[in-house]
Amino acid sequence: MSVQHLADTYLQSGQIDNLPDNHFIDGTFVAGSSGEKMESFDPARAEAFGSFALGSASDMDKAIAAAEKAAASWRKVAPSERCRILNNAARVLRENADQLSVLEVVDSGKTLAEAQGDVAGSARLFEYYAGAADKLDGRSVNLGTANTAFTVREPVGVTGHIIPWNYPTSTFARGVAPALAAGCSVVAKPAETTPYTALVMAGLLTEAGVPEGLVNVVTGLGSEVGAQMAKDPRIKQLTFTGSVNTGVNVMQMAAPNVTRLTLELGGKSPLVAFEDADPEAVADGAYWAIFSNSGQICSAGSRLVVHKSIRDDVIDLLVQKAKALKVGHGLKNPDMGAVNSEVHLGRIKAHVDAAKARGRDILTGGNITTDPETGLGWFFEPTIIADLPLDDPAVQEEIFGPVLAVQVFDTEDDAIRLANGTEFGLIGSVYTRDVGRAMRVSQALDCGQVSVNDYWAGGIELPFGGNGKSGYGREKGWEGLDAYTKVKSITISNAS
Repeated sequence: MSVQHLADTYLQSGQIDNLPDNHFIDGTFVAGSSGEKMESFDPARAEAFGSFALGSASDMDKAIAAAEKAAASWRKVAPSERCRILNNAARVLRENADQLSVLEVVDSGKTLAEAQGDVAGSARLFEYYAGAADKLDGRSVNLGTANTAFTVREPVGVTGHIIPWNYPTSTFARGVAPALAAGCSVVAKPAETTPYTALVMAGLLTEAGVPEGLVNVVTGLGSEVGAQMAKDPRIKQLTFTGSVNTGVNVMQMAAPNVTRLTLELGGKSPLVAFEDADPEAVADGAYWAIFSNSGQICSAGSRLVVHKSIRDDVIDLLVQKAKALKVGHGLKNPDMGAVNSEVHLGRIKAHVDAAKARGRDILTGGNITTDPETGLGWFFEPTIIADLPLDDPAVQEEIFGPVLAVQVFDTEDDAIRLANGTEFGLIGSVYTRDVGRAMRVSQALDCGQVSVNDYWAGGIELPFGGNGKSGYGREKGWEGLDAYTKVKSITISNAS
């Protein structure tokens, strides 16, 4: 079936056929030990469309045991064979891209175009790390003629992955693909509001030749199965993407076992526009930086730091673009989709209501809305708050919605001070025609990634991660393999 047929079928029936409703453990779908279920909601309709297993500590224990057994065999598989299997996984994901894309839209609320991009990127992740599987070499170390010394990179073992609800498909892939390439096994816990693509992808990976037990998915509450994963000493590497507060809790739970951690947490990323930048390009960049995926992106450009001389031109253009933006059900491919849950919609509203109460200037938006065709769903208007001081909560706190905070500067030093003026340090972007300035400011920004004149420039081949309260460790790129390998040095005496 084509993606359009799948979309139309769901929009007419409100149902998706063959939804997995159990955990995926040791190569098969397994009922949860409690027998209890949770509902998953279509955010654009605010209606449940499926149910899935409410996991328990017992379910997580079974998954980790299966992963531990599988890891012992997988680490012995020739790297070239791991390469072949992961390339096949990429092919199978592409063959099932339409199904995964529609499921991603209905489960998360994003637009079909965004979901299709996520699925394509997920397949590319498996392809990229397939190419790395047989190139994880150590190095020869020159200790002189008395000894021969070299290093090897070994898999860490069982890896745990706590997946967020904003990018359930691509975040699953960006952790699972390098883990498998490195010779590790996986236990994944998807967010309780977006469980389905992880379950479907686990089944597809097994179909593609990934051995049973290597990829396991346990659904349920983070406070139950997620916490159980974080505490388990058999988990040798824990990769978490989510909020700062939850990340701190994960760190504390993993600390007694000295578990290795990769944390990708919050962000309050700046788009810095200098006086020589093209106002149209700045407005377009800021538009996509904050309104993509309804602003529910850790790396969203949630702050526009703009020079006073172009402030009015940029803001006029940006307000026009925001007012023209159309929201609606993601399967109808609007400009912007729904907010993932009613709870999160309330959080966004509370942030904006607080800004209103402080007397801040809301240039456009600022309210909860619905799908204009149906009157249903969890949507928030694209919102721009003008000319905020550095200490304003709308500048300092991650809203994680389609809400842009505008800050105005005069000098280059002032721009850098404002850009670095939060506890976060995930990404930043610089808009200028001056190459020297672009280099100076890029080096001065305290964050993990910088783009110039294109907010979303970059890709799978580049490392991604943050500084400060945005977390630590890097995913994607060659550096994404570091979390899943450990280095051992071996020295041999040449004495007779």
